[in-house]
Amino acid sequence: MKKLYCRVSNQNNKMIAANIEVAGNFLPRLRGLLGRKTLSPGEGMLLWPCNSIHCLGMQFPIDVVFLNRHARVTSIREYMYPCSIASDHKARCVLELCAGEIKKHGIEVGDQLLIYFAYVTIDSDR
Repeated sequence: MKKLYCRVSNQNNKMIAANIEVAGNFLPRLRGLLGRKTLSPGEGMLLWPCNSIHCLGMQFPIDVVFLNRHARVTSIREYMYPCSIASDHKARCVLELCAGEIKKHGIEVGDQLLIYFAYVTIDSDR
């Protein structure tokens, strides 16, 4: 089975996260990060298309970056805790990262991010 992943860099090509799962249709977007116990630095999820998220049922906080169709940051939410919601009507997709990654990488509204997509073959026995 093939799954779509991506890596995200800033405009200076400095890596932000290298293991981003892409949720590009309804069911993966609906499930999101639910069921995971944690999210490590360098991991995350790109929900596309999407302009609002919830953390209902999640077990850990996340950083959230809203992006327009050109991957420019339209808004950010740091340390979004379980049971919270956020939206941005200007966003086309949402990047969910490990809590603390926005501050660590200095991500700000207006930043241009670079997204590189790749299909990865997943062993179905896992």
